[in-house]
Amino acid sequence: MSDFWKSYDITAAEFGPGYECYPLFGTVHLVELAVSALFILGMAVWYRRAGARTRRRILVGVTAALLADEAALLLGMALTGQWNWSYLPLHLCSINVFVCLYCTVTDQNWCKEELYALCIPGAMLALLCPSWRDVPSWWTLINLHSVSIHALLVLYPVLLVAGGYRPSVRRVPMVLAFLFGSALPIYFLNKPLQTNFYFLNNPYGNVITSAFTAALGEKYYILGFLPAIAAALVIMYLPWYVIGRRKH
Repeated sequence: MSDFWKSYDITAAEFGPGYECYPLFGTVHLVELAVSALFILGMAVWYRRAGARTRRRILVGVTAALLADEAALLLGMALTGQWNWSYLPLHLCSINVFVCLYCTVTDQNWCKEELYALCIPGAMLALLCPSWRDVPSWWTLINLHSVSIHALLVLYPVLLVAGGYRPSVRRVPMVLAFLFGSALPIYFLNKPLQTNFYFLNNPYGNVITSAFTAALGEKYYILGFLPAIAAALVIMYLPWYVIGRRKH
C-alpha cells in the first residue's frame, strides 16, 4: 500500500509508537498554518465585498467542500480496508461539519453562535496542535484531510462574522447546552466502541489533553476542559462586549 493511504494503525506498526511525520511548529507545520491563514483571510475579504447572491454561493460551496472532505476520508479508509469505529464523524469538529450544513439550510442563529463560539477556537487549536502527525508523511490522505477540513471549519464562521453576523453573550447557554448535551452520549458511546471522540476516553495523542493530564493526573484530566472552555469563551466574547460598551 502506498504511504498516501496509510492510517495511524499501520504507521504505528511500521514506524513504532510515538512516530510523528513532522515536528510541531516545524517547517511543514508552519507552511500549513500560513497557507490556511492566507486562504481564510482571502475568502473573508472576498465574502465581505460580495453581494448577497455571491455570499450565498460561497457558503454553499464551503459546505459542499466540508462534506466532500469528510466523505473522502471515510471512503479512502473503507476502500483500503482500514476503516474502524474511530473514523465515525463524532469528534466535535466532525459534528460541526453537519452544523455548518444545517446552518446553510436553515440560517438559524443558534448554529451560527455555536460555530463562532466552539468551532473557531476548536478548529484553530487543532491546526495549532495537530494530533494527526502520526502518519508516514505530510503527503497522506489523513494529514491533507485534517488540515483542509479544520481550515474550512474556521473559515465558515469567519465568513458569517465578515458578512455581518454579531455574536451575543445571551446565546452562550445554548452553546453550552449543545456542547455538553452532545458530549454526554458520546462519553458513554466511547466505551463499547473503544474510541476517543471528544478526547473523553483517554488523554493520549493530543497536546492539549496531555497538558491537562500533566496538571491534573490521568484520572481527572477531563476537568481541564472546564477552565479551557471558560477561557475560550472569554477570548471569543470579550471583544464584542468591549465594542458594545463603547457604543453605549
